[in-house]
Amino acid sequence: MEKNRTKTRSKTTNFVVQGSILAIAGILVRLIGMVYRIPLINIIGQEGNGYYTSAFSVYSILLIISSYSLPVAVSKMVAARLAREQYRNSLRILKLALIYATVVGGLGAAVLWFGAETFALALKKPFCKYALETLAPTIWIMAYLGVLRGYFQGKGTMVPTAFSQILEQIINAVISVFAAYHLFAKGVIANAVHDETAYSYAYGAAGGTIGTGAGALAAFLFFLLLTLSQRKRMRRRAARDKSGKIESYGKLTTALTFTILPIVLSSTIYNISSVVDDYLFSDGMAKMGVATVTIVSLWGIFGQYHLLFNIPVAISNALSSSLIPSLSRAVAARDRKQVKARVALAIRFSMIIAIPSTVGMTILAGPVNNLLFASTENTTLIKLTMAGSLAVLFFSLSTVTNAILQGINHMNIPLRNAFISLIIHVAALHVMLRTFNFGIYSVVFANIIFAFIMCILNALAIRRYLRYRQELKKTFILPTVASAFMGAAAYGVYRLTFTLIHKNSVSAILAIIAAVFVYGVLLIRLRCIEQEELKSMPMGGKIIRVSKKLHLL
Repeated sequence: MEKNRTKTRSKTTNFVVQGSILAIAGILVRLIGMVYRIPLINIIGQEGNGYYTSAFSVYSILLIISSYSLPVAVSKMVAARLAREQYRNSLRILKLALIYATVVGGLGAAVLWFGAETFALALKKPFCKYALETLAPTIWIMAYLGVLRGYFQGKGTMVPTAFSQILEQIINAVISVFAAYHLFAKGVIANAVHDETAYSYAYGAAGGTIGTGAGALAAFLFFLLLTLSQRKRMRRRAARDKSGKIESYGKLTTALTFTILPIVLSSTIYNISSVVDDYLFSDGMAKMGVATVTIVSLWGIFGQYHLLFNIPVAISNALSSSLIPSLSRAVAARDRKQVKARVALAIRFSMIIAIPSTVGMTILAGPVNNLLFASTENTTLIKLTMAGSLAVLFFSLSTVTNAILQGINHMNIPLRNAFISLIIHVAALHVMLRTFNFGIYSVVFANIIFAFIMCILNALAIRRYLRYRQELKKTFILPTVASAFMGAAAYGVYRLTFTLIHKNSVSAILAIIAAVFVYGVLLIRLRCIEQEELKSMPMGGKIIRVSKKLHLL
């Protein structure tokens, strides 16, 4: 009996282990992204960052349509077949998905390349077209990369994806800064020739997007070599397939289509809000008589805010990536108990990160932004970060609950919920922008409303389909209590050290260290995380030993 319970706990926490690996990689990726974006923004300025952010909004939507859904869809389908030991079918899914990536990725790249000027004019930023054009080939590369990442995630390992993400971001960082510097200089020359001021910012932004493509290519080559190195093993495993069930390519095509389509549509609606926000904000501000350069600069500040916002949300994305194949295996095995256990654990771990991140962004908005962007005036950015900190909580929760519904084969539900949320989002943005004249804050508040509505609708759906009752104490109440003490400690340490030494950089770093220490201690002391769960986490054994020495456990 004890052995069975241990095995059950191992199955339940394995996706957390894999999710933790991916989450650590995600944090490193975001930190690298933050580090290189600082010199990048210093080179291209807030106006250039406005072009860069707008280009990525359009690119992200086309990426969702062409390849964003592929890791989720492929991992889900492969995991379900491997749970039944259908090795030939899993290999057939890989081949079929690569054909899909060739067609759809190529179409996505063509649309962005030939439609770059149209997109740029629609967003009221004509000089944005250069950054859009340089992003076009990346869509095709990312389609192939998405298939290979999804295949290995479906096999239950997140290590290749984690390594490739770090490699991708390192190459991205180096090439982006290098290319932006040189193209910005070319843009200065173009300014003189055309008697303009925007070419330098537009070329610099295009240099930043070149790095994105270079990083994606490096990650794809890594996966290509990895797949080729395992080709013989994959074929031997397929030859030993004793399931006796071989699905035709026609049937698999239908299954892949019906798996991808709801994910694409729900993800598109879920993420299209950034493009909708860009268009509505730019159009609304222009009609109110605001200069284009001001609009672009404000959108660049919004992009800076997203740098901080994306770090904790990346952890939820990582948990979601590991959760979907894990849930698919449990559903395929008809293990309802495991499904509920994994849902509870995923939501709890997401909140353990999201709640303190929300508090931290509110309390330390000034010190952290002044630390990261010391060369710019950050008054608007600091206020924007404080106003938008709550978005971290709701976007983290909505991301995980989307993955839960997709993992239990109710993929149309996130689509419906995202559509409802988007309508409310657009209405709220219009009212706040045009009636109350909230400016760039309208976008932040509308995003919070969108994610909040998604959380409510997703929670109702999960409760209905799984008969799941959300645990509150360990998931929400205790992390909130710990976060409140953490916020007080961080604020106190910052004010004390800044009063003594008058250096924001040192004071901010010490405040962050104090916040991490206080929250970590309270998390263990309040039993938000059990000892068995700590064991399954990276460095969990060391954390347990130290905690016992400090009498926390």
